[in-house]
Amino acid sequence: MATECVRSAMKMEIDKLENRGDADNGIQEFKDAAADFMRRQFGVKLDPATEINHCIGSKPALAMLPAAFINPGDITLMTVPGYPVAGTHTKYYGGQVFNMPLYEENGFLPDLDAVPRDVCKKAKLMVINYPNSPTGALADEAFYKKVIDFAKTNNVVVVQDATHILLTYGRKPLSFLQVDGAVDVGVEVHSLSKGFDMIGWRIGFVAGHERIVRAFADIKDNSDSGQFIAIQKAAIVALADTSIPVAIRAKYERRLQKLVAALRELGFKTEIPGGSYFLYVPSPKGVAGGTTFETAEDASQFLIRERSICTVPWDEAGPYLRFSVTYQAPNETDEDELMDALRSRLADDKFI
Repeated sequence: MATECVRSAMKMEIDKLENRGDADNGIQEFKDAAADFMRRQFGVKLDPATEINHCIGSKPALAMLPAAFINPGDITLMTVPGYPVAGTHTKYYGGQVFNMPLYEENGFLPDLDAVPRDVCKKAKLMVINYPNSPTGALADEAFYKKVIDFAKTNNVVVVQDATHILLTYGRKPLSFLQVDGAVDVGVEVHSLSKGFDMIGWRIGFVAGHERIVRAFADIKDNSDSGQFIAIQKAAIVALADTSIPVAIRAKYERRLQKLVAALRELGFKTEIPGGSYFLYVPSPKGVAGGTTFETAEDASQFLIRERSICTVPWDEAGPYLRFSVTYQAPNETDEDELMDALRSRLADDKFI
């Protein structure tokens, strides 16, 4: 659940008459709070009136942005594995998707130099996502500079999905907009779902280049009527509380450490990710003396059908399984019991 102070704000705001109507492109107070958050958290200064617009979660923002830029025959550059929504909507408008695979040997960063020249000429959008879902990889300033140079050279709009940004481990979270030139070529999409435990509240914001934000706002204004104002006002309370993401980050990092320890004992090759609450693990090839796995899909089916363990398979850039630490466990004792159950269910399996 969301933190108590956020829930209390919602309870209070829901009874106010002035919160009853449509919010269209968001209330100014929320945009101000988002601008304050970006300045405080990342040192990024944005005009809350023109360079920020609220969204009903990051998913609708990623769905709407192609409507502003994609015509038939245009291309959206997408990383795989990855969140497919922007690519799905690109196809709705007659566009095409060019997949940029994420390989472990490249730090799960796309090889921009490998994008063919003819693809670059037709590309209108590039969607990236760091901390990355599902790999958990982080992007550094050098990579973002390369993205900016690519965007300027090829007249491409960059959309950086920062949904997991507050779940960054081992270093301070890095915003794409912190890097010189980023605001000239793109926007960053933020969500309160992961870093503030507000999944289901459907609130976030798009920040960056004024004309891109305005284009998004024009599409959005003709697609929805804004998030319920009481939710926006509760989100203002969340954004102002610096302790919330710190506590949530500590919880998921602790859970990931426990999961990594358990899986290593069971023969998996894995380590703590740079960010997110996902663990992206090379898929085993089989079980000694028994089943073989041709794909990650095969391995995931074995785990769910034979051992009642749920993973998500990815085969787009090599066979991997995605574990998640978003399980329900009220305290650390319950977390430890769940890890013991994982060990018990796989105790008789020797994975290859």
